[in-house]
Amino acid sequence: MSKTAVAPLTKQNGAASTDEKRNWSRLGIVFWIAVSWVCIITFSAAFADFLPFQDPLKTNLRNTFGKMFTEGHILGTDPVGRDMLGRIVYGAQVSLKIAYTAPLISLVLGVTFGMCAGYFRGKVDGAIGIFVDAILAFPNIVAIMAILFFLGPTLLNMILVLGFFGMVGDLRVARANTILYAKREFVLAARAQGASHLRIMFKELLPNVIIPVLALAVIGMSRVIVIEGILSFLGVGLPPPNPTWGKMISEGYSEMGYAPHVTFVPAAAMFFTILSFNLIGDRLRTLTNAKTGQL
Repeated sequence: MSKTAVAPLTKQNGAASTDEKRNWSRLGIVFWIAVSWVCIITFSAAFADFLPFQDPLKTNLRNTFGKMFTEGHILGTDPVGRDMLGRIVYGAQVSLKIAYTAPLISLVLGVTFGMCAGYFRGKVDGAIGIFVDAILAFPNIVAIMAILFFLGPTLLNMILVLGFFGMVGDLRVARANTILYAKREFVLAARAQGASHLRIMFKELLPNVIIPVLALAVIGMSRVIVIEGILSFLGVGLPPPNPTWGKMISEGYSEMGYAPHVTFVPAAAMFFTILSFNLIGDRLRTLTNAKTGQL
């Protein structure tokens, strides 16, 4: 009897392992290229002080607008002779700090409000809906600029503001998935056993709601990098001398015809980083929601 009991279990485990391998193989080579770029830029930014990059603040007025692939400056120099490669790497520190923290704040706020709206429904859902509509009614970029103008363009303020205004997408996904699972058998069984609302939400619903929201949070990383670049380009970002990609693009904009690399090099770094986060998030979203991925 023990042999017959073990055989189905082994077969089931083998099937699960096969399905897992199939899911990993579905990611594709483009996904792994995107992951590689994110890992490289993150590693370079995290250990920039220990890697052989030049000082991003050191100027050399004798070598302004240096061409690419010159000795000592593989990506050229900017309008005041600062090394472009060093400024790209140190500028990535700002963008990645925001990318890895602001979406986390959005996720926590979005999941909390979204699950409350989807679980309690009624007046709670209506009140949260009005709150979301109020956020969407005002242009986010204008609101962010106004808040940073009064509070000061510090990194912490930027992270908090971007995290707050970025929670709408997470909230909607969390609410929709909470409504989807709130009437399932395992939730009804927990409620019949006398489980509290808090226990049901965090033990029964949260593990099912968090997966698609996490995939959306990866896409949110690219969104906050774009907004930070726009703010820096408009002069509302972090103050000098902190290098940021948006500020680097702005610095070379007026000399684009003479030295296009000053603008296009940081723009390319931002483009590949944003594209990588989008590809990673979109692929993870496809795997966590097969019906959505087929549309």
